[in-house]
Amino acid sequence: MKQRGILLAGLALLMLMQGYGQSLTETALLFSRIKPGGSARILGMGGAQASLGGDYSSAFSNPAGLGMFNRSEVTLSVGSLSQNTSSDFLGESSSWGKSNLFIPGVSFVFHSNKERSRGVLNGTFAITFNRANDFHGDFRYRGTNASNSIVDFFIADANGLVPDDMLVDGFYFNTPTGLGYNNFLIEDSTALGGQLDTDYFSIIGTFPDNPNDIRRVDQAEEVRTSGAQNQWTFSYGINLDDRFFLGAGLGFASIRYENRKVFTESNIRFDLDPGFNPLDEIRLEETLRINGTGVNLTLGAIARPIDAIQIGVSYMTPTRYQTTDSYLAVMSTRWNNFDYPGIGILRNVSEQTDEVLSDYVLRTPGRLTLGVTGFVQKWGFVTADAEIVNYRNARYRSQIQGISFESDNQRIRELYQQTINIRLGGEFRLKKFRARAGFATQPDPFRNEQNGVGRGLTSISGGLGYRTSRFYLDAAVIHTSGQSSYRPYRINSPTSPLVINDNSNLNIVFTLGFPF
Repeated sequence: MKQRGILLAGLALLMLMQGYGQSLTETALLFSRIKPGGSARILGMGGAQASLGGDYSSAFSNPAGLGMFNRSEVTLSVGSLSQNTSSDFLGESSSWGKSNLFIPGVSFVFHSNKERSRGVLNGTFAITFNRANDFHGDFRYRGTNASNSIVDFFIADANGLVPDDMLVDGFYFNTPTGLGYNNFLIEDSTALGGQLDTDYFSIIGTFPDNPNDIRRVDQAEEVRTSGAQNQWTFSYGINLDDRFFLGAGLGFASIRYENRKVFTESNIRFDLDPGFNPLDEIRLEETLRINGTGVNLTLGAIARPIDAIQIGVSYMTPTRYQTTDSYLAVMSTRWNNFDYPGIGILRNVSEQTDEVLSDYVLRTPGRLTLGVTGFVQKWGFVTADAEIVNYRNARYRSQIQGISFESDNQRIRELYQQTINIRLGGEFRLKKFRARAGFATQPDPFRNEQNGVGRGLTSISGGLGYRTSRFYLDAAVIHTSGQSSYRPYRINSPTSPLVINDNSNLNIVFTLGFPF
């Protein structure tokens, strides 16, 4: 029987991503594309905040806004996220949804007056927690594929390897292809009397017995993701003559991401040989966990040339994440008492990888934000942000000698582009009450449209608030929509299976603050 093996740790990440359906370039984008965060007040206005102040959200976005506080406060934000996805695969549609509760923000703001009439009038120190990205998002799909099977990917991926590469000490054992080989889904050509053991075929392929046959397989998959990107920020802002505000913040970021996938193929049949039924089901379960910690610095300034106008600018440096991946996969096949040549009767076969750990450094791009706010006397204001992010600047670096990510970094440079994220919002004030509305858009980060799908995101938001001298309560509702695509595996063919997802998220956030 074919035996288990251990993959060389240094090659683990490079190999498993080839068959995982989520490339390193896609992961870099996932962690680089953070969303507008902050209090319910800011979220209700589309996330626009670069030229505002007096809100704990400034500690993350533009710490100069802390200089506008006139007293200390503590806040807590709570929220719920409802996610719905409609997936289209080979002409069949499936829908899936889920909800979860989370804490998007916590803050401790400490204000101090300088007892001066000119110069530095006051300063504010803040310790804040912000959720910059939420990875909760599940989808499922199913359909009948008459063009290819995951077995075709295994064949293409194995070609050029010798069988020992996928056995006990082989460097390719801990991959989906290695599991496929150990589940007898592929075999080298010497089993048919061929001369090369680096060419592969499958007993459930249409070649060589019936090269004109059509094989049909029912494919289905559930993909479940969870986790978040969070940041603790230590910031300080000062007030200069009530006209200029300066600030800086040191951020300690974290990534916690988990992706669980269960892919199945069943009801395998052949048009020209309907009686040939070697197995009932192929099942591949994969779990990828990514954990990372990083650090960044944010600098900001706000100017108030006249009382009715505020102009802000902030820059967040690239975040350097020290990252660890953990990958584990299990494959099982239910053979239909099939008499496999040279092996015997096959029934239930399964194989499992070792837990593969990979360490590397990921640097996500910096972001420059410009903002302007116009005040309408005591009635409120309108505000707008333009955030410039160049996703081509994301980079990987290995910490293992001899392992290079240059091909992945080159792919990032080729695929992605610089974008300008726009956020607009406004607030209307009536005594102690507040009403807010906002809009935000994140353009497609890809230079060219991928798989006929634009990856832009659009958000519409609204909110209400109530403020007294002792406490305040804000609420916001944010609806975000966009499309995405997914391939469970890739083969050298335009018929590689493609899933198109229409995503819709509804986010509800409440912020309770206690000034003191």
